[in-house]
Amino acid sequence: VLKKKRIKMDPLVAAIDQGTSSTRFLVFNAKTAELISHHQVEINQSFPKEGWVEEDPREIMQSVHECIERTCEKLCKLNIDVSNIKAVGVTNQRETTLVWDKDTGEPLYNAIVWLDLRTQSTVERLINKHKTGLPISTYFSAVKLRWLLDNVDEVHEAFLSQRAMFGTVDSWIIWCLTGGKNGGVHCTDVSNASRTMLFNIHTMDWDPELCRYFDIPMEILPSVRSSSEIYGWMVSSDTPHSTLCCLGDQSAALVGQMCFNEGQAKNTYGTGCFLLRNTGTKPVISDHGLLTTVAYKLGKDEPACYALEGSVAIAGAVVRWLKDNMGMVQSSSEIEKLAAAVGTSYGCYFVPAFSGLYAPYWEPSARGIICGLTQFTNRNHLAFAALEAVCFQTREILDAMNQDSGVPLTQLKVDGGMTSNRLLMQLQADILCIPVVRPTMSETTALGVAMAAGAAEGVGVWSLSPGQLPHVTSERYEPQINPEGKTVRVKSLQWDHMTYMTQDIQQIIEHRAGWPRVLVNVMQHYVI
Repeated sequence: VLKKKRIKMDPLVAAIDQGTSSTRFLVFNAKTAELISHHQVEINQSFPKEGWVEEDPREIMQSVHECIERTCEKLCKLNIDVSNIKAVGVTNQRETTLVWDKDTGEPLYNAIVWLDLRTQSTVERLINKHKTGLPISTYFSAVKLRWLLDNVDEVHEAFLSQRAMFGTVDSWIIWCLTGGKNGGVHCTDVSNASRTMLFNIHTMDWDPELCRYFDIPMEILPSVRSSSEIYGWMVSSDTPHSTLCCLGDQSAALVGQMCFNEGQAKNTYGTGCFLLRNTGTKPVISDHGLLTTVAYKLGKDEPACYALEGSVAIAGAVVRWLKDNMGMVQSSSEIEKLAAAVGTSYGCYFVPAFSGLYAPYWEPSARGIICGLTQFTNRNHLAFAALEAVCFQTREILDAMNQDSGVPLTQLKVDGGMTSNRLLMQLQADILCIPVVRPTMSETTALGVAMAAGAAEGVGVWSLSPGQLPHVTSERYEPQINPEGKTVRVKSLQWDHMTYMTQDIQQIIEHRAGWPRVLVNVMQHYVI
């Protein structure tokens, strides 16, 4: 290989962004926040049974290594020395649960994805919400881990022989990259730990009482660290001298959007949709169906900051469903063209409750509905209805958040893959009746964890001081109709028509006792 003179440049900080549908490795300039290079690999999902969602932990790690290697090759082609990468942050799909063998380094079962519903029977028991900030739900890790211990012989046997390790995706990646079975670091950060239902958000540690409740052995849990400190060093990659730290993906997006002040909020449109509002150093318990979560802890000696979160299970996943399950489009980008061609759903409504309803209802038995169909309805109207569904779900969690805080948001910062859809962004502004602000550099989740990694003590190539934060330009979508007109439109779309539909279904159920009651539940809980 011919050696080229490398370009001398500012320090670089990288991010491993391991999401539900893909893995990416992104490299940023630590002075300007400019994205220098990146690579992305899609992740396969399997659906062994109805409501089950799994991913292969080996494929996840293979995708991480591939993304790192390809990105470093691109840097070399740009004559950039990869040794300029001083730190790597890991941001990840939260709640997704893995168990592996610490002696062999092999996973003992597939990763159970956060969307998975197999533990529905377990969640009927109650727990003290104020310790965890979370309602009992299939969403969180504790019930998934309990299922693995009860139903997978390999996991149970590994636990009995003290070989089992539990972690969310961040823990698995960090353990593998820092040596795996040869001394890998088994840890997580406070933002990921707070999504397990085993973590006390007040004491900032694993809670023995909660672990006893779920009968989870504490010795298999990772150690809990801050979101901005050196966990260890990468030992088997093209960047062997880089340090590692992590942030859950939604917390990373909050940092990447620079929502460091109490009251600031962002909404991320990915597989699901997640609205977080910074509540400062004191946790706020929601009275309107939202979650209280740890947002971040940016240093060992720094205070933890909390957030209120509205979680929607299905956002971008509805587009993937239309593509993969229904064959309606060949690529996700086609959805915008189809919807724009008609500019209306023409009375068609889509409730994508594929994994039940998350915030603010927490109704795991709900299922999806497409209704209001006529002979005139075509795939263009379905595409528009799918986009509207994402916007209406966001409106619901925003209304709940405004009620909890008492101070309505005056604008909404947004990020995530779906925000490249300009029609969706304009729809969202219209339905919320407030401006929607999208950064022109859309990789805010990766940027957030890169900032945390670069700011860690011992790295120090990035400052999180207010006067030294990077400037990120943005695009603003203003509501195009006045609030009074929007109120009328929302009522006509969500209330009048859907009230009629619900009454119609109720009449059908009265005559057809065998019809599932959940149809009415979804209408009443979600749309009406």
